[in-house]
Amino acid sequence: MFSVYVTGTDTGIGKTLASSALLHALRDHGLRAIGMKPVASGCEYVDVQWRNADALALLAASDPRPDYADLNPYALPLPLAPELAASDAGIEVSLQGLLDAHARLATQADALVVEGVGGWAAPLSETLMQADFVHALRMPVLLVVGLRLGCLNHALLSARAIANDGAHLAGWVASHVDPDMERVADNLRMLRERLPAPCWGVLPHAVDPDPALMATCLRLPMLAQ
Repeated sequence: MFSVYVTGTDTGIGKTLASSALLHALRDHGLRAIGMKPVASGCEYVDVQWRNADALALLAASDPRPDYADLNPYALPLPLAPELAASDAGIEVSLQGLLDAHARLATQADALVVEGVGGWAAPLSETLMQADFVHALRMPVLLVVGLRLGCLNHALLSARAIANDGAHLAGWVASHVDPDMERVADNLRMLRERLPAPCWGVLPHAVDPDPALMATCLRLPMLAQ
């Protein structure tokens, strides 16, 4: 069972779109692929359960579709940093709770795409970092780079932080979040020259992106023949 952890250079740079596209790409290769959003803040109360829009997008891109509570074991109501949102909700985010949910999903899938929160250094709780979860499951990391001014600095700092935390950066995906960004091709060239991992694809800007179509923009080295 293959599991990858998706992080980003910042919040709001396309992690969910990249994760959903990756799920479709894995499914296109005949794999049972399920998404996971371990911790999500900013939820709506629907059908007697707190639900997060990003987690629901991953659920829609998954096949088979697991129980929502396993895909998003910590759904926090307020749209705040997870540590603050959990504290306000009186919830303790525990590593064991994350591992148990991941284990239940793993029994149903050939591949799990686990989407993190914000950027790599965003804490999951007062005592739990994203790196702790990654280490516990020995997951490779996929970095989503938001293509906008400053992306080179953010990408290189993120890659350095991932390496310094002892995690393995398996690849990166560029997400074209700023349609007015200048010299995109030059920025992509510099990212390819400097990031210590292969590019898995470039997601073009779209007002209403379709993850299934975006999947065609990805190349997955681990599935290459």
